[in-house]
Amino acid sequence: MKPKKPMSLNYAKLRAKVFIRMLVLIALALVAVDGLYLLVRGRLGKEGVRLLQFFTGYKYEQALAIYNSVLREHWEIIMLTAISAFFLLFFYFSLSWFTKYFNEVDAGVDALIQDDAEIQLSPEMSSMEQKLIFIKQTLQKRALEVQLTEQNKRDLVMYLAHDIKTPLTSVLGYLSLLSENPNLPEEQQRHYMKIALDKAYHLERLINDFFEVERFNQQSIQLDQQPVDISYMLVQMPDEFYPTLMPSGKKMIVEVEDTITVHGDSDKLARAFHNILKNAIAYSDDNSTIGVYAKTREGMAIISFINTGAMIPHDQQDKIFEKFYRLNDARSTKTGGSGLGLAITREIISLHGGEIELHSEQGKTMFCVRLPLFSQGG
Repeated sequence: MKPKKPMSLNYAKLRAKVFIRMLVLIALALVAVDGLYLLVRGRLGKEGVRLLQFFTGYKYEQALAIYNSVLREHWEIIMLTAISAFFLLFFYFSLSWFTKYFNEVDAGVDALIQDDAEIQLSPEMSSMEQKLIFIKQTLQKRALEVQLTEQNKRDLVMYLAHDIKTPLTSVLGYLSLLSENPNLPEEQQRHYMKIALDKAYHLERLINDFFEVERFNQQSIQLDQQPVDISYMLVQMPDEFYPTLMPSGKKMIVEVEDTITVHGDSDKLARAFHNILKNAIAYSDDNSTIGVYAKTREGMAIISFINTGAMIPHDQQDKIFEKFYRLNDARSTKTGGSGLGLAITREIISLHGGEIELHSEQGKTMFCVRLPLFSQGG
């Protein structure tokens, strides 16, 4: 589940709370300073003498003499000292409040890298709390994606290592038969050579999957864009795939509007369409028909690839475009691939400003590609 992005930081509650606290401190300081002034020099002078008398135990005349000689004569120094003391207290409490909030944020940052740690700040810091929670969820999601990617890569290596062993064993076996029995009938020799050649081609495809993995990991796809006639590209594909379609009695029909032009990289788009068709051929029924349709609508080219056969389970349809992902039943040496073809296809389509969707139900699977049409002004 994608973490919900929080709103921009809003410290209105924090500002209000700090402002109210400071107002209270200032009010208390003003009351205290005003009261001290009244005791030292104002209307509360008699009360000041009595307080001095109370604390010193002197008689009233002695306390009054001290009051006049010390307090009233030096009232400016006393008031300045009092104001300075109140200012220091105000500054200390202000720093304490802000330090508390910094400590909360610091604890929240520490919790980002602790899976079981909960991020919880003061109510007035709720905006920062939501931001930290969003960051933590994002980091956890990315860590999980990296973990899944690494696991898929390890699985891929295991699958390919297993799949490579089978055709390699067949190639070695049939070549050994031919080498050890040079007098085999010519027809049987051709039969063995054909099987060995087919297995060698399959072995080549699997090895290419390894290189495909490295290319996909080490570099991003760069586009050399120009006007591309999608219609012309698609009508050529039945001939290109004829050798793959023929052994299983499959055929391909293409129905496209004339001259559908997009702005893109012809080689990369051809690669994307080939990946979709290879998938359609691999999972379609024998003697079935694969349909390719293209039309324009509202400034977009819409290309559909439809095949009849094994459906893609609903719970796996969102994953089919992920890197290294392969369907559970895709491990057979006949159809198993690197799990990169459709991931690369989605990236190519996305780089062209388009999108690709998958629908698989009622025995039919459809890949629908939408690409922006070429515009002379664009």
